Amino acid sequence: MSITIRDVAAAAGVSTATVSRALRGLPNVDNATREKVKAVAAELDYVISPSASRLASGRTGSIAVITPYISRWFFSEVISGVESILQKGGLDMLLINVGDYQNGHARIPPTPRLKRRVDGLLIISLPPQDPDLEPILNLDMPKSMIGGITQGVDCIAIDDFLAAQMATEHLVQFGHTRIGLIAGGPAEARFVAETQRERGFRSVMTRYGLQEDSMLEAFGRFTIEGGERAMLALLNQAVPPTAVFAMSDEMAFGAMQAIRSRGLEPGEDISIIGIDNHPMSGYLNLSTVAQPVAQLGVIAAERLLAQMFALGDSAHKPDLVNVATTLIERSSTAPRKR
Repeated sequence: MSITIRDVAAAAGVSTATVSRALRGLPNVDNATREKVKAVAAELDYVISPSASRLASGRTGSIAVITPYISRWFFSEVISGVESILQKGGLDMLLINVGDYQNGHARIPPTPRLKRRVDGLLIISLPPQDPDLEPILNLDMPKSMIGGITQGVDCIAIDDFLAAQMATEHLVQFGHTRIGLIAGGPAEARFVAETQRERGFRSVMTRYGLQEDSMLEAFGRFTIEGGERAMLALLNQAVPPTAVFAMSDEMAFGAMQAIRSRGLEPGEDISIIGIDNHPMSGYLNLSTVAQPVAQLGVIAAERLLAQMFALGDSAHKPDLVNVATTLIERSSTAPRKR
């Protein structure tokens, strides 16, 4: 007769639910109990069956990850962090690409069908106030968000307002007063992070009494090509900026290319700073405000699983998790030339 999960539970003196969580690496199991269950399972030569576990629990064993992009660096990094946790938990990922939100087109699936297919939802960067997202947020099932804040939902984000302040103040401290801004897109098609980063930029300009010039603001659509076009537009002004804050490293990469195309050097002639700490930023000597992108996905997935498997006194309480950022100074920023 084959060994069952009940045999392991009886031998370890715990419930079958605890055995399942312990062997799948899920939360709400203390280390001592987890190690004991693993030892008993190994002694009995028991291997948990994902299909049997799902059938017994009534769960699908899948999590829906809803994202506006898949191939872009930030989103692929977040998704890799999510996947690393789901793999440990023996859960599948249903990846739902809702389309290019910045072009005003989001294909959010019907909620009844979605609820039948997954046990939880993880939403990346979509604005919670989007009316198309409201039915998803109202579903009675575990959910977490990255880059958005809504009541009663686990939200994982950096302080985008503070990150933009750090980047802008870094330029001001180098003596720059004519500072350009490369944003993602217009206000009506923005992620939450964009709005907060613009607020952070403007707050520093106001604090130091610096003039904001709308002609020194351009949209880069969070792509390298967009950043290049935006920077060229800024360079074409009668009096170009001496420094530029780009809302992402990828837009800053394009800006650096545009600066060089005019025979200028980033840092030496025009300072440029981004946000992310993209892997290429070190090679290109880009100053940036670093955020742990993959870790955002890890934390969001861990919080989601904690909701799914919370029991009794350990019932999960949704919360906002702010992840720290760090200013990294490289040669793309330098004191303003007199």
